[in-house]
Amino acid sequence: MKDLIAELAAAGELAVVERAVDPTFELAAVTKAVQREGEQAVLFKSVRGTDFPVISNVFGSNDRLKRFIGAGDRTFCERWIELTDACLASRAENVLVDVETGDDDYVTGTLSDLPAITWHGRDGGPYFTSAIFLANDPDTGVPNLSFHRAMQVNDEELRIRLGTTHDLAKYQRAAEAKGEALEAALILSAPPEIFMAACASLPTEASELAMASQIIGKPLEMRRCRTIDLSVPASADIVVEGRILPNERRPEGPFGEFMGNYVEVGDNHVFEVTHVSWRPGAVFHGLLCGSPEDLRPLEAVTAARIYRHVAGQVPGVLDVSCKPNVMITIIKLKTQYEGHAKHALLAAMGSYLDYNKVVIAVDEDVDIYDLDDVMWAYLTRGRADTRAMILNDIPGFYRDPHKDHWGRLAIDATMPWGREAEFARKRVPGEDDIDLSKYLTRT
Repeated sequence: MKDLIAELAAAGELAVVERAVDPTFELAAVTKAVQREGEQAVLFKSVRGTDFPVISNVFGSNDRLKRFIGAGDRTFCERWIELTDACLASRAENVLVDVETGDDDYVTGTLSDLPAITWHGRDGGPYFTSAIFLANDPDTGVPNLSFHRAMQVNDEELRIRLGTTHDLAKYQRAAEAKGEALEAALILSAPPEIFMAACASLPTEASELAMASQIIGKPLEMRRCRTIDLSVPASADIVVEGRILPNERRPEGPFGEFMGNYVEVGDNHVFEVTHVSWRPGAVFHGLLCGSPEDLRPLEAVTAARIYRHVAGQVPGVLDVSCKPNVMITIIKLKTQYEGHAKHALLAAMGSYLDYNKVVIAVDEDVDIYDLDDVMWAYLTRGRADTRAMILNDIPGFYRDPHKDHWGRLAIDATMPWGREAEFARKRVPGEDDIDLSKYLTRT
């Protein structure tokens, strides 16, 4: 993380807060203010109650995400699919390598040493929001990386919510069926390859650690944990070791989740802490749930999954975006026949049944990462009624007992077939080449 911070600073992508901030609400409020101003990461050098600096909004930029995975001139979707295919084709023993660490390489402490950040007004307490859980399948030994919120209770206990469809939840159920605890490690400050790999949706027989190796283009160095039978990436700056207890549920929440509202108190899993360690001088990564740093990675990997499915069925698919919310899918299309957009819309709706609440198809001249531009295309390039399709009573997001996310809306915002010349955008010659510093006087 320290190397990454230096890179962000050199690129002008880092805001720095020198004054001390309160971890209860103030840190989150400043993070949100920085995000309103742009896409910079923000480093808090002094946080009350801890010696750790805190960094946030590292992953809140689409351009940074592309850079982190080495996309170059390609779209995120194209590069992500390439990495995923390489991961699935690789053998785990060829992508991981064990390294020895000494007693001086890591400091041992307690949860109380780490930042205790309370993010939202009704949160049940401080939460680890960027925690990447690493655990091995109890039956096959395949390791998995995944994100789960963790409420800090005391030095010995975290309470965590496991999404029922996630691999970690399956691992826990398998261990619990045997009456066993599931050993796991929380990575609380990780370099981009680990964070991005944890965002991947892979088959159960594949490992996100292999995905991380593909991202960096070399074997991933691993070190042994001190109190559990696991290895974690040696590049992880802060690691919490422990185990998820079997047949034990305790109240957790409320918590402000990524949808923008609170998940109320529920009986959730208990994580027993057995060891806490960090590199000397480590920086803690905190993530504001529902903010760009939370949404951009989820949107990007979801878009790649949808892109793969739609492009496999429909020609002319150029790119897919799920910004500004993972519930929307926007398809950039090079239209080739009348009704082409409707084919793409139908393919997209079947590609990811949890999401795709709204699907929009646009022409290749539309910026699919700018919802204003997308809606401009819909509002100016044809009728509002016949280009919109409502599909009633289609099940949606899996965690939706009141069916609030049922139904689908599909919008064809492409130009009418055969009349493209009438809808060509107007342009001002040279507008993209203007350097305002040569024209404006600043006072």
